[in-house]
Amino acid sequence: MFEDESNLELGEITRAESPEEEAGLTEDTSDPSNEVSSYSERRDSNRVYEANPSKVTKESSVSSPSLLNRDEDDKNILFSDASIADVTPLSKPEMPRTFVSSETKAMEDYQKVKVPSEENVSPQASNENQKEFDLEGDNFTVNLEGKDLQEFPADILKTKHVKYLYLDKNQIKTLQGADPGDLLGLEILSLQENGLSSIPLEIHLLHNLGILNASYNQISCIPKELLQLGNMRQLFLDSNYIENLPSSGLESLRNLETLSLGKNMLTNIPQSLSSLQNLQVLNLEYNQLTIFSKFLCFLPKLVSLNLTGNMIGSLPKEVRELKNLENLLMDHNKLTFLSVEIFQLPKIKELQLADNKLEAISPKIENFRELRLLNLDKNLLKKIPKKISHCVMLECLSLSDNNIEELPRKIHRLKNLKQLHVNRNKMIKMAEEISHLNNINSLEFSGNQITHIPIEIKNCRNITRVELNYNNIMYFPVGLCALPSLDYLSFNGNYISEIPMDISFSTKLLHLELNRNKLPILSEYLCSLTNLEYLDLGKNQIKTIPPCISAMESLHVLILSGNKFEIFPKELCALKNLQVLDVSENKLQKIPSDISKLKGIRKLNFSSNQFAHFPVELCQLHTLEELDLSQTSGKKLTRLPEELSSMTQLKTLDISNNAIKEIPKNIGELKSLVSLHAYNNQISSLPPSFLSLKFLQHLDLRGNHLTALPSAIYSLLSLKEINFDDNPLLRPPMEICKGKQLHTITRYLQRADERDEKILEKIFNIVANNITEINFEFLQQKLNMTTSENSIPVRNTTPLNERIYHAFIKWKADKNLLLTATALRDQLVRGLNMIGAYDIMDKITALNLYMSAIKL
Repeated sequence: MFEDESNLELGEITRAESPEEEAGLTEDTSDPSNEVSSYSERRDSNRVYEANPSKVTKESSVSSPSLLNRDEDDKNILFSDASIADVTPLSKPEMPRTFVSSETKAMEDYQKVKVPSEENVSPQASNENQKEFDLEGDNFTVNLEGKDLQEFPADILKTKHVKYLYLDKNQIKTLQGADPGDLLGLEILSLQENGLSSIPLEIHLLHNLGILNASYNQISCIPKELLQLGNMRQLFLDSNYIENLPSSGLESLRNLETLSLGKNMLTNIPQSLSSLQNLQVLNLEYNQLTIFSKFLCFLPKLVSLNLTGNMIGSLPKEVRELKNLENLLMDHNKLTFLSVEIFQLPKIKELQLADNKLEAISPKIENFRELRLLNLDKNLLKKIPKKISHCVMLECLSLSDNNIEELPRKIHRLKNLKQLHVNRNKMIKMAEEISHLNNINSLEFSGNQITHIPIEIKNCRNITRVELNYNNIMYFPVGLCALPSLDYLSFNGNYISEIPMDISFSTKLLHLELNRNKLPILSEYLCSLTNLEYLDLGKNQIKTIPPCISAMESLHVLILSGNKFEIFPKELCALKNLQVLDVSENKLQKIPSDISKLKGIRKLNFSSNQFAHFPVELCQLHTLEELDLSQTSGKKLTRLPEELSSMTQLKTLDISNNAIKEIPKNIGELKSLVSLHAYNNQISSLPPSFLSLKFLQHLDLRGNHLTALPSAIYSLLSLKEINFDDNPLLRPPMEICKGKQLHTITRYLQRADERDEKILEKIFNIVANNITEINFEFLQQKLNMTTSENSIPVRNTTPLNERIYHAFIKWKADKNLLLTATALRDQLVRGLNMIGAYDIMDKITALNLYMSAIKL
């Protein structure tokens, strides 16, 4: 888990609530008989270590990767799933989409320590100030995370009873300067993200150190000095560059219980590791191991072993020696079979084997009487052994992405099963036996060839989530309508053409997806789902909306994309709590003014319709934050209205794939705009007010007619992503813009501005020294220059060329806010052409050629 915790001030010091909590740090208080009964309800519980007893830090832990990836069913909507989820939090927590591994005893111990109180202290505190740290307790935490420290804060250890010291995200390379006596009190030291190339050799002075976290550094080896810390119980060295473990000396770490070496470069395990006889948790995920070393099998107290993300092809026979092993994580390896010896492990509770090459599972799986979680996703399995029914404690079973055609008939004996996921297999039917799984709450059979759901499914009264996307189901399963707790139902990509009246009984339903079916109408029976918050009916054949939709007062998200609407249904305007509406890919030509009744609308997708003009009615929606009017198909918009500026809450605007020629002059009034997507249009310039979009971060203008970018584009300080590809850009040239680096573009423009100013000044001099007074009067008329005596000195003592030059300077000052030096030069050249001053034009042409040659 990455740092969600709030930032603590420099030198935050806290103390434990009670001696019992302090004891929890060092005493094993876990009791298998008292563990949480349901693995499926544990979230983020697979962490072994927290850098601070009062906070959670990075994943320096025995963590398993996501077990069940979210179904990647294409909903074909242009709003991101994440953004929709942000708008529509369900009133009940959604069932976790992944099985998470169980807590290790080390984690349980660590979380016992609570440090609620806090005081601030400077790392350079003087002796006079030490008394303020003498609190009543004797167990303190000092947090100096992210303070840009270059040296170890030796003075802070003068504070009495400092035991937990967190120095993450600094640049500390050594412990030099600390009094050895002061180091004796430290029990926890965290040095994550310090850029360490090696563990400080002074580490051996910390005789009482129980936990060391040096993850996320550049450490390449474990020094012998570290092996002298006999009191070490937890050691975290994840995400470093360690290639080998010490071949000797590990036996000195006789009290080590947790060793985490995930995401290093280990290629083998030495025999010396087997000397860690008290080791309970070992994390070797994402290394380069090709062999499951038999030395791992002689760790008698090992409870959790994580070998995820290696290249291991088989298990040794010695694996049977791991009699206390409860959690074995071997996702993302190259296992082709499981040796029968693994089935001699009586305490296995969690077995994760996703993304291997297993073709079969032995019937001896019946020996796993304590198994709670089994993940066999992404293998080559064709069937599951019947004797899996003997794994009576199983709660979570995931078999997605295999070649399974049917489940064992006796699967109903798994009375504790809560989650069954069999997505993307070759199932042609859902066995009736599933209806006897009384405790099941999540059922997923997406991506199979199922044609119907047995009516007996109504007996699974604890089900809250069902996913049956992309099957061959023609009739809505009425058995599901009798499930009293069902709140999430997904039927995308089937052949359902009618909604039964029974759906009215699904009163707890919050989320319903029926995308890509054959529905000709939005059924009135759906309108009875007054608690529904999310409804996806995209890619059907719906033309009209019934008036009773107004009863769906809880609806937050409505997806109607890809249907047959030719007229915007006014009935939708009665959904006052609607926040997201997607009616893209229809044949809408205009929007009724009643749309202003959608007082809470935040996101609208009207892309790929048949609007002849921008629907000005949308500008009444002052709460709107995202608007999509891109036209991949359908008619092309040619202009944007000035009224667009009234949408002051707008953050994202997509007008891509149209025929828009210009951006409204008042675009700068969209003060909240963060993303502007306007690619594939005919925009030739950006108005001056564009530079007022101070919050703009993403700008996509590829495929337009831009020839120049505004010089002051550097003033858009929030801009992060830009794209000007496929424009006839001259200023700056396209090769400057290809790297999509704003600082490169602005640097070029600034230098070009300086050059253009110099050229313009030289042209003023050329004209002033070569034009007659009569011709200058004509030129003034063509350029709309001020002709009063105040603008041009007329005293006979002032030479004509000086009077003309000063007139040009005044003209430039009047126009400078609207026109660049290049634009002023072009206007002046056109004016000279109009009065026939060809001799002056020749001199200006010569100047331009010269300046181009020397690239001033």
